[in-house]
Amino acid sequence: FNDLVYEQDWQTALEVLHSTNNFPEFTGRICPAPCEAACTLNIDDNPVAIKAIERSIIDKAWEQGWVKPQVPLRRTGKKIAVVGSGPAGLACAQQLARAGHMVSLYEKEDRIGGLLRYGIPDFKLSKTLIDRRMGQMRAEGVEFHTHCHIGVDIPVSQLTADYDALVLAGGSEKPRDLDVPGRSFNGIHFAMDFLRANSKR
Repeated sequence: FNDLVYEQDWQTALEVLHSTNNFPEFTGRICPAPCEAACTLNIDDNPVAIKAIERSIIDKAWEQGWVKPQVPLRRTGKKIAVVGSGPAGLACAQQLARAGHMVSLYEKEDRIGGLLRYGIPDFKLSKTLIDRRMGQMRAEGVEFHTHCHIGVDIPVSQLTADYDALVLAGGSEKPRDLDVPGRSFNGIHFAMDFLRANSKR
């Protein structure tokens, strides 16, 4: 897609980018871009700015109206439940819906997005970007269910009875504690606890 942008073929660049990345507007904003630091052109401080190019492609695509729902021509009749609405769950649900399956996405929080929604501050990722993709996914047939803590509010047995397949795409919420001087002081919090509380506020 880098070369296609160079050749000014933005629509084909979008197709290539989307072939491996469902949500380049997310990665183009929050990825730490280790590929740029590892780029051999970085020898003279002029690496390929892959992250910026990704973001430029998808931002231009949305502006031009090139990003449209990809509704399957026919349905398989299979019902699939995806548990967890972070980036993995969202991408999985979208790919399954495009393959023709009926997909229900379950999230225990009050909004879809997982750590995209509650773990990343707004200045790094506007939540309107998540909502925009949700609109596309709804049009593709994905059903969203919030306030559904699987294994607590809804037994797993209910999902296995109601669906042909079950995808577990929940993230790890167990923080890694550090045994360092000062760890026991007041006011020391795990990052995700702080970010989640701040985002909800």
